[in-house]
Amino acid sequence: MTALLTSVRNVEEACDAAAAGADLIDLKEPGAGALGALPAQTVRQVVQTVRRRWPGLPLSATIGDHPAGEHAAMLRMADVIGNCGVDYVKVGIEPGPHAGAALEQLARLPWQVVPVFLADHGLDLALVAYACTLGFPAVMADTADKDAGSLFDCVAHASLASMIGIAGALGGKVGLAGALRLEHVPQLRALAPDFAGFRSALCDGARASRLAPAKVRALRAALAGQAEAAEMQPA
Repeated sequence: MTALLTSVRNVEEACDAAAAGADLIDLKEPGAGALGALPAQTVRQVVQTVRRRWPGLPLSATIGDHPAGEHAAMLRMADVIGNCGVDYVKVGIEPGPHAGAALEQLARLPWQVVPVFLADHGLDLALVAYACTLGFPAVMADTADKDAGSLFDCVAHASLASMIGIAGALGGKVGLAGALRLEHVPQLRALAPDFAGFRSALCDGARASRLAPAKVRALRAALAGQAEAAEMQPA
């Protein structure tokens, strides 16, 4: 089954998501961009709380949006977030001439870094393949502009399937995200990535509004193909 990565912004949402059955907890500030970072103090608080109550639940956190080429700031923030105790540090990778060097520098960090390929204008499969040779535990495809449609509007099914095949052949895991909703579950089930990331579909309103535990439960059921998923309606 594709695991459900649930993006949360504070301790309360993290506890609600964990209690509702989220498979991975992802810490980010949805009001600060595609990969908006939470304050380090908040990340530490979430880590301490979740570790105490759900010790085996994986935690990831984003480092914020950094322009391509600003590697020093990117590496500094990766260290800040890594030192908060999360299992995975998520870093956005913009396509272009700086991407390869960014991946090489991230691969040398002591943290479990997950490169997130921003695929608003398509996916560079050669870059994905290169990342998979550098020893990252997983790679992701996501979108930067959440108002411009979903990942499936930006990247062809065949390209996403190729990404999953490339990573699998090289021993890595793959996650998909990017304005995903209930209507995309059939496509996700067909592709079968290791995990899929959601925020907007799990909120009562816009992606910066309050997380709804009932939607977490229902979406996890949908990914598993369970009948109770019918209780959840598209947001």
